[in-house]
Amino acid sequence: MTIGRGSKYEIMMSIARLAPCMYNPNIKVAEMDIPQNLRQFDSLEQIIAFLRGSDGCPWDRKQTHGSLREHLLEESYEVLESLDDTDYAKLCSELGDLLLQIVLHAQVAREAGEFDMGDVIESINRKLIYRHPHVFSSDNVKDADEVLVRWEALKKKERIEEAGMLDGVPKMLPALAYSQSVQERVSRVGFDWPTDDGVLDKLAEEISEVKDAANLHDRYTEFGDILFTLANYARRQEIELESALREANRKFSRRFSCMETLCRERKLDLVGMSLEEQNKLWNEAKDVVG
Repeated sequence: MTIGRGSKYEIMMSIARLAPCMYNPNIKVAEMDIPQNLRQFDSLEQIIAFLRGSDGCPWDRKQTHGSLREHLLEESYEVLESLDDTDYAKLCSELGDLLLQIVLHAQVAREAGEFDMGDVIESINRKLIYRHPHVFSSDNVKDADEVLVRWEALKKKERIEEAGMLDGVPKMLPALAYSQSVQERVSRVGFDWPTDDGVLDKLAEEISEVKDAANLHDRYTEFGDILFTLANYARRQEIELESALREANRKFSRRFSCMETLCRERKLDLVGMSLEEQNKLWNEAKDVVG
């Protein structure tokens, strides 16, 4: 067996990160000729193909496009979390986990005769060249805004005649991200508020309508309109709303956890405190954790 640089144990532990079954010493996995250069994309394809093979890993072999859905979503969110943390060592690792999901899907598809990784790469390369005529041909654009307008025009040519501009926005996106995405798309054809003040006026109007709502159903509807308008304003301010809300959630969690820690250290009962006492402790936690 060719093991290249490093001990056999070290290399097998590197491969072990690719599939849960490798962590189980009770599952026998046949040896393979481990690629010499683990920095090459081809090496990853070879390892995944082996794990999916008859002598590979039982967990990897049973995966389908459908069963991999939750893993793809989970890995995507872990990439986002590493970006929020600005932890680039973690980002490197999480991007590898995300890439694993893509290669797994391509391998499943290759085995089924649907497509292979070459098709995936060719498809995105063709799309990039087609959608950047100002780079790869003689077309000229004056700025990034004009690039977006032309991008939408090119995408429209790609869509079937009956398809609308919003058909390509994934329905599985989180609601806030979906809202920003659809509003961004329609803004490219001019369907947008002319000024930020107009959006803020609309937001004030929606808040007033929530206050005047007569029942739960009306409040539910009007509150959705508030969130939709907030998503529009955030987009105009170049704020990625999902990331902003995730950071607000993380900040709240850090501060509340600090409150709990302070209570434990001082033998205090958080539940028994008055709101004034809790707010005082909250402000103290803000000073501690930011």
